[in-house]
Amino acid sequence: MRIFVCFLLSCFATIAFADDEAMTRFNYLMGDEERRQQAYEAGRERALFCGYCHGENGNSKRPHIPNLAAQNPIYLFHAFEQFARGERVDYVMSNLAKNLTMEDRVNIAVYFSQQKVVPTSVAADEALSRQGETLFKRTCIACHGEHGQGMEQMPRLAGQPGEYIRKALTRFRNNDPSRAGSVMIGVASQLSESDIEALASFLTQLKLTEKEEQQNMAKLLGIAH
Repeated sequence: MRIFVCFLLSCFATIAFADDEAMTRFNYLMGDEERRQQAYEAGRERALFCGYCHGENGNSKRPHIPNLAAQNPIYLFHAFEQFARGERVDYVMSNLAKNLTMEDRVNIAVYFSQQKVVPTSVAADEALSRQGETLFKRTCIACHGEHGQGMEQMPRLAGQPGEYIRKALTRFRNNDPSRAGSVMIGVASQLSESDIEALASFLTQLKLTEKEEQQNMAKLLGIAH
């Protein structure tokens, strides 16, 4: 039993060290324009594999796959870590994450965080979107931000493909084992099919104003401050 406990403590310590090392690296890169640009270029090169599904500029090529553009870089890095550690499971992402170094994961996160979301051209059902907006304001703002812009531990939802939103919320509601432990399990369990449709309709159309995008980008670039 003592050996098992020591093993667990060792694992947690390793994870904490990796996270601390990554944050130190983010702060180092974001604190200097030249270093940040170098990380951006290195990330663009390593992100070529990601582009097949998520798009070269982080705007998804497939409706069931999320946009990575304008996501908080720390959220993106932690998502990579979760796939690498098996806390999240996806055939492509799990294998890719394990084959990237910590430096690669940081650089890719920096690259995608500075891309712009391309607005969807899908026509929205206005009544359904209004229902989704009400749900979003009541349920999602505290974690995902007033404009759905995301935070360090929560993804950006604004402008995500509708099919991806529906798929993700349904997996959470169905208590998918691959997402075990997520706070979203409890949130999504309260949603009906029509709620999920409404949220998908609203979020895929949700856009930040140019000023809001600039403020969000300034915040992303200010990790070191």
